[in-house]
Amino acid sequence: VQLQASGGGLVQAGDSLRLSCAASGRTSSVGVMGWFRQAPGKDREFVAQVFYGGSQYLADSVKGRFSISRDYATNKLTLQMNSLSPDDTAIYYCAADRRFTPVSAPMRGDWWGQGTLVTVSS
Repeated sequence: VQLQASGGGLVQAGDSLRLSCAASGRTSSVGVMGWFRQAPGKDREFVAQVFYGGSQYLADSVKGRFSISRDYATNKLTLQMNSLSPDDTAIYYCAADRRFTPVSAPMRGDWWGQGTLVTVSS
């Protein structure tokens, strides 16, 4: 499975941005897709995920501001980010793994995209 993330950029605080991730290859193996992010000097952290069938799990830090959706026909994942703040500045990574059973815990990630940079200025 190959993952290609896109949509990052420079925005101002309060703005919105939409990230996309296109999956290709053996996509029938993909159970859950999601996003992680890594800010400068910090560890990678979980953002959101959506399981095959629609169950979602979002980090507390983004609940109410971010939403995640998945198009099964096109194998595309979308992260809609609203009310962005400078704390959301990070490289955002698309990830997927083989788990099909929904769990309220971050996915482990069997496959990873290359990352897309989101910078939020104050």
